[in-house]
Amino acid sequence: MPFSGFGFHPDLMRGVRDMGFARPTPIQKDTIPPAMEGRDVLACAMTGSGKTAAFLLPILHRLMGKKPGVTRALVVTPTRELAAQIDQHANDLAAHTRLRAASIFGGVGMVPQEHAFRTGVDILVATPGRLLDHFRFPYAKLEGLEILVIDEADRMLDMGFLPDIRRILRHLPARRQTLFFSATMPPPILELTREMLKHPFTANLERAAAPAVGITQAVYPVAQNLKAPLLLELLRRGDIKNVLVFTRTKHRANRLAETLSRRGVACERIHGNRSQAQRTAALAGFKSGRFRVLVATDIAARGIDVEALSHVVNFDVPNVPEDYIHRVGRTARAEMTGDAFTFVSPEEEGDLRAIEKAIGKRLPRVIVPDFDYRAAPADKLEVPIAERIAAIRARKAQERARAKEKATRREARKAKATAPEPARAHPPAFHAKPGGGPPRADEEKATKPFGRYGRRFR
Repeated sequence: MPFSGFGFHPDLMRGVRDMGFARPTPIQKDTIPPAMEGRDVLACAMTGSGKTAAFLLPILHRLMGKKPGVTRALVVTPTRELAAQIDQHANDLAAHTRLRAASIFGGVGMVPQEHAFRTGVDILVATPGRLLDHFRFPYAKLEGLEILVIDEADRMLDMGFLPDIRRILRHLPARRQTLFFSATMPPPILELTREMLKHPFTANLERAAAPAVGITQAVYPVAQNLKAPLLLELLRRGDIKNVLVFTRTKHRANRLAETLSRRGVACERIHGNRSQAQRTAALAGFKSGRFRVLVATDIAARGIDVEALSHVVNFDVPNVPEDYIHRVGRTARAEMTGDAFTFVSPEEEGDLRAIEKAIGKRLPRVIVPDFDYRAAPADKLEVPIAERIAAIRARKAQERARAKEKATRREARKAKATAPEPARAHPPAFHAKPGGGPPRADEEKATKPFGRYGRRFR
């Protein structure tokens, strides 16, 4: 069935065609009709399945013709990148309508976001923490809200946002439509759905978690210290066009990005310690092709949507199988194709076996021809924690010493500025002649030893 079969407004269909959507994905076929009818929806939807359009299209259709100036739809999502992505997606689909979306997330100023509340933008896309920050102020009222979307619910559980979700619900009207999407359904998520949803339409709840169709998966066994040389070799051979590389920690992301940059690879990094401006610039540069490699931690696993991304590389094997599924889901999006490579050191074999058990198959092993697997150890990618702590302590000690010196100099200048000036010497006082009367002429001459030009009177 084509998208025209859903009965969308003609202006909305123009946006669908502009986005290049040819035919709906399975999750869209399942959830769009009940969502358009106003029913609550509970869906298990994986990364790359097209779920963003699955909830945006029925929302935009239902808001067509509504009186402007009232926020009627709220989408709550776990990460800044995902919020920005959904915001852009909504505005692209609504390009030929009067409907508009705005995003609410941390790391940027609150004033433009306050403006979105005050003007009543049609759709707000928000992260939980920043949304609660706004709810502390009287302008952040959503009395006219009709539709709530909870996106990536299991990721919000992982990030500790479930208490925030419950606090957000207290600020929203009880009578509303709720669309609930989650890649997995652990018990805390199921409990939350029972609190929020009323007789929902359910989709894919029985389906086991698995990577999207179209992803070619492979494992590259390699020693930990040779992972960076192996990645450089694959890039040099042209086997990888553009790649999103996932590391275990922010420290490893920084070190890998520095290593690639030193070898002449156009590279950037994105993780939780980067400012929002840096994260936005890195993602924009990667999408535009300015950077061939984007190194990321799992904070970005569900917040990066790059059209025609050819490769995902798990530089480190994720500890949780669901994280693997979401990482590799950054490629082969919307029924396209892509490759997902995982570099596995001997100490990571246990995590790999857990992933293979979760997806129900053994992944093929690949040995790169002519790559020297016995090469001398390269530079350590990860500095041992004891060395990092020692370096941090040494740097802090130097900073304290410099601060102490500055304080000492400042106190010395302050003491000098406030010290009383020394008393000035005064000439001897002239005393009147005993018995009164003016002094004699010879006495007067004695008190003026120098004349006008400095000569002594004789």
